[in-house]
Amino acid sequence: MRRNLAAFSFLAFTLTIAAQFPPGGAAQIKAAAKASETAIAGSSPAAIKDLPVRKVVLYKNGVGYFEHAGTVSGNQRVTIDFTSPQLNDVLQSLTVLDEGGGRIAGVNYNSTTPLAEQLKTLSLGMTDDPTSTELFQALRGQRVEVLGGPGGAITGRLMSIESRTEKSGTGDATVDKFYLTLVAGSGAVRVIEVTPALSVRPLDGNLQGQLDRYLELLSTTHSTGLRHLTLDSLGQGQRELRVSYISEVPVWKSTYRIVFPREANGKATMQGWAVVDNTVGADWDSVQLSLVAGAPQSFIQPLSQPLYSRRPEIPIATLVETTPQTHEAAEMDAPKVMAAPPQVSAYAGPMAGAAQMQMNSANRNFAALSNDKKLQQQLHGNYQNQTVNVQSEMVNGELGSGSGSGYGAGAGGGIGGGVYRPSDAIAEGDVSTNAFDDFFEYALAAPVTIHKNESAMVPILQQELPADHVTLWSESEPTPLRAVWLENTSKLTLDSGSFSIFESGEFAGEGLLDPIHPGEKRLLSYATDQAVRVKVTNRDNKRTLHHVSIQKGVIVETHMNVVSETYSATNSADVDRVVLLEHARRNNGWTLDDGLKAEETSPNLYRFKVSVAAHSTAKLEVRERGPQYTTVTLNANAGQQEYLLDLVKRVPDAVDKLKPVIDAETALADLETKIADAEKTEKTAAADEARDRENLTALKGNDAAKRFVDELNRAEDQLQATRKQMADLELEKQAATEKLEGLINGLSFDWSVTEK
Repeated sequence: MRRNLAAFSFLAFTLTIAAQFPPGGAAQIKAAAKASETAIAGSSPAAIKDLPVRKVVLYKNGVGYFEHAGTVSGNQRVTIDFTSPQLNDVLQSLTVLDEGGGRIAGVNYNSTTPLAEQLKTLSLGMTDDPTSTELFQALRGQRVEVLGGPGGAITGRLMSIESRTEKSGTGDATVDKFYLTLVAGSGAVRVIEVTPALSVRPLDGNLQGQLDRYLELLSTTHSTGLRHLTLDSLGQGQRELRVSYISEVPVWKSTYRIVFPREANGKATMQGWAVVDNTVGADWDSVQLSLVAGAPQSFIQPLSQPLYSRRPEIPIATLVETTPQTHEAAEMDAPKVMAAPPQVSAYAGPMAGAAQMQMNSANRNFAALSNDKKLQQQLHGNYQNQTVNVQSEMVNGELGSGSGSGYGAGAGGGIGGGVYRPSDAIAEGDVSTNAFDDFFEYALAAPVTIHKNESAMVPILQQELPADHVTLWSESEPTPLRAVWLENTSKLTLDSGSFSIFESGEFAGEGLLDPIHPGEKRLLSYATDQAVRVKVTNRDNKRTLHHVSIQKGVIVETHMNVVSETYSATNSADVDRVVLLEHARRNNGWTLDDGLKAEETSPNLYRFKVSVAAHSTAKLEVRERGPQYTTVTLNANAGQQEYLLDLVKRVPDAVDKLKPVIDAETALADLETKIADAEKTEKTAAADEARDRENLTALKGNDAAKRFVDELNRAEDQLQATRKQMADLELEKQAATEKLEGLINGLSFDWSVTEK
């Protein structure tokens, strides 16, 4: 309206001037009118307040994808409000597409300088968390008025504040007291104790303003105001503008109700709800809501916070001053004309122009990004082949999108807060999901309205599913549990969440469930079964040798184990029970005995179904068979003849193959025994030789020395003979070891009990 009024005023002014022109002034009028249109077209973009949210996708890792969409005309300015915590995510992921050939000239938002940087602009020098002592330190040297002290009001300059430790009472207790030192205008120095009744008021109006500004800055840190992000869209005609981003949001939660009919029919009604919270800065009015059970990688970078780089502080260089001196004068020559000093002028380069060129270049790049159709399809088409929209048909009513009174699909009176009543839950076939990557998504076709700072329960499933009551028992968890054996025959993946069980119109218990995919069967425990007791009454284990293989000194024994466990289940209730026994599963080739089949098998468990009549006991024997492997590596230096002799007793067919090895092992053991005996003899002979030599030295020149000479000669002969024997035995041992290694490497034997 303002722009139209300006155009009309400008046109009226040109017509008034044209009336004074001679004939032929019509061309001048047209030129003036065209100039007015050009001036109007080049004016700044008109601002519109809001671009509504049209699509919301919530993820289980606490982030949400938001898409705003609306129509803009000509040059227009769009403003979107965010909370301060949102802004970092928005700046990191913001995507703006002008789909009508326009371009985005820029994106602006109100910034905030960190409190520490703002405090630097004040001369007080206080931090953001000062003490009273720091406050008085900041007032040092200032003229103040002190009230509440002895002698009435005192005016002067505050010199210092100090603390003193003084005794309190008659004991050893002490207390810290603070004193202000004040210098009056007359020069008198007063020391005043700081008490609760004492007040100090600065007399300088500028200083008082600094204190007010300081307190104002502290108060702004507690405000949670909105951040206004403004986009300038430039173009012609009406166009569609889309703005998308991610933002931190509360995690959406799944919760289920399992309702059994009064007459058991093997089925139960499964009702699923999603709890959604809107804590962002905008209302969700009739948005397309999708809930994704997945956690894409996401993180926060403080992009909205001004970043100050730490720069090194370099001291200013100063010239070294010298001591004044006197010098001899030179002879006087004719005077010379000194050249004029060069003119120094300030350089004002084209900084503004360069900055403008950079801005224009950025605008052109952004416009090119906005006009890239392929990129738009990548950014906005990534869900087209990955989600299935909900064809919602409400039970006992339609899912509304307004906010009127009574029951509705969004916030409003009556129930309020976007909460649905149970009769509004969707019926069978209303929701389907399609997995993509590791995620699956619930997409609701009916629009949803949730106002900011409100929450809603959104129905995602209501369908009859096969469900059986069982009592679950496991030796690792010996307390029997009431459980529902639920089969997901729907086309939906049930997300993890809590569930509640209702039987005969009453609450029966609750529990937790992991994701259940279509076609999957899952046990859901919800209460303790106090009427059932289960115990293991017998365990048996038989082990028989089944196969022996020897290749290049490696012996592999295969034993066949047969393990038996007998379970006893007692039902003291008045009704029959179906007990589901969980039995630990042995892998690596183990199988159940012939004729025994588990009702369900998991990677680590067998589940056996046992029917137990009222006030009776039922037993189940679980027999498993599987191999056990024992590996022994023969070694020439290991002394393994005892093991080989035992193996020959258990496998007589191995005698012919193992006897040469056993004999070689025995011969090598005999040589090692002889070497050990020779080492003892050599040690004794060396000791005798040393003792005789000492005696001979002590009796040198004595007639008795001759006897020790003979003993010394015999000891040396014995020592030499023993050392030669040891050397010969070592050679024999080396040969025996090589022979044994050759026999071991040449072993090849394969025996099985079935071939005996």
